[in-house]
Amino acid sequence: METQVHGGGEEDPWLAPDKLYHVIFCFSISLIFSTLASLSRYSFLRRHSIWIGSAFSLAAGAAKEAADQIGIFPSAGASVRDAVADAIGVVIAALVLLLWKSRRSRTRPILPI
Repeated sequence: METQVHGGGEEDPWLAPDKLYHVIFCFSISLIFSTLASLSRYSFLRRHSIWIGSAFSLAAGAAKEAADQIGIFPSAGASVRDAVADAIGVVIAALVLLLWKSRRSRTRPILPI
């Protein structure tokens, strides 16, 4: 298995529990912030809730990598592979949310005015 060396010379394998944590974290942040935006009284936030959740999640992932790089967390430093895992979590969440939205809009009855 190919590994990347970064920071203090430690290995950064693609298939590590850490990568799964990144996927789950960004997936969860996307769902939470998208749900909060979709519950807003502002139509702009509701219409763009998936983008908003994705942006917050990517920002959180980037902040974590920046904190790793400057040594706030016990880590070997920022990792491109961690950032890729973050992006995968965001993409999975966006797909789930899109499917959920499309399914909900198809099953919602249209009421005459």
